[in-house]
Amino acid sequence: MRTLVISDLHLGNRAGNDVLQVPAARARLFDALDDVERLVLLGDTMELITRHPQRLAARAEPVIRAIGLRLVPDREVIVVPGNHDAPLIRAWALAQGPRLQPSTVVGPGATPSLDRLLSWLAPARTRVSYPGVWLGEGVWATHGHYLDRHLLPESAFGIPRGLLRRAVPGTALPIEYERRRHRRSRGRRSAARDWFGTRLMARPVGTLLEGAAELLRTATMPHVPQLMMDGGLAPVTARLLDTQMRRASIPAMALVVRRLGVRADWVLFGHVHRRGPVGDERWPAPRAAGEAGGIRFANTGSWVFDPLLVDRATPPHPYWPGGAVLLEDGRPPRSLGLLDDLDGDDLRPPRVADN
Repeated sequence: MRTLVISDLHLGNRAGNDVLQVPAARARLFDALDDVERLVLLGDTMELITRHPQRLAARAEPVIRAIGLRLVPDREVIVVPGNHDAPLIRAWALAQGPRLQPSTVVGPGATPSLDRLLSWLAPARTRVSYPGVWLGEGVWATHGHYLDRHLLPESAFGIPRGLLRRAVPGTALPIEYERRRHRRSRGRRSAARDWFGTRLMARPVGTLLEGAAELLRTATMPHVPQLMMDGGLAPVTARLLDTQMRRASIPAMALVVRRLGVRADWVLFGHVHRRGPVGDERWPAPRAAGEAGGIRFANTGSWVFDPLLVDRATPPHPYWPGGAVLLEDGRPPRSLGLLDDLDGDDLRPPRVADN
């Protein structure tokens, strides 16, 4: 089945850099949808980790409704939530406990916010799977946020923990990742109320690393990146994150797959916003001791315009918005840059008020 996989739309995000608010970007996506039988929204479809999720969801709703209308009723949308839209699924996932498997079908009524999202996608047929979904023989897709567990700090931008090199395949259930993320989410809210100096004295290395990761996470906010762009640091930042992707994120994702007992030839994921492989790139195919061959990976990139990574860049570029992965029967997954014919001026969405 011809399938388009996209992720990290971050619709409605506070930075206002979700490019599907731009008509030209929406047109490119809709053109691609006309040529497929199935669409997979592989996490972080909209921004819900915020103090005012309903305000941001209101900005996301028109775009999501337009996607559903473009897919006539005989075509399907598969929703696989991620971390920035975790409220769609978190309460349901925690309630499943050990029943939560790597590709668990989520039934109607799981959460009110998920039901609302699915209603916006009508009249397209919809189904939900979490934390991953099988899309064909040997092809498993997941958002990828579980990989954070194996990096220090626990972030898509972390460095490998020692566990990364010695963990045993098939030693975890999805609920273990879910519970840890839930604990850390509550802990971050509590820590935000603590004085930075107190945490620095108690955990100097961890606090500094967490602070650096938080800077990267917030660098797309309108008031942060301008000084870095003025200094011409976007190419440096992109190269550093590219190295981190190869040496940390991909091995961490491979470890997640093995610990969950997923036997896949290809794993599609998002989360890190780095599309690939791009062009003739060859990504590492990590394998455990005794394996005859490694797992192959493809990343869906993102649909946000991040000046800190693409300022003064020209496509094709791994961090250029508009990434996707195309699945076709009898062919390996193929990375696409659906917005590579648009330049930066075309893709900067209108600035929105900071809510």
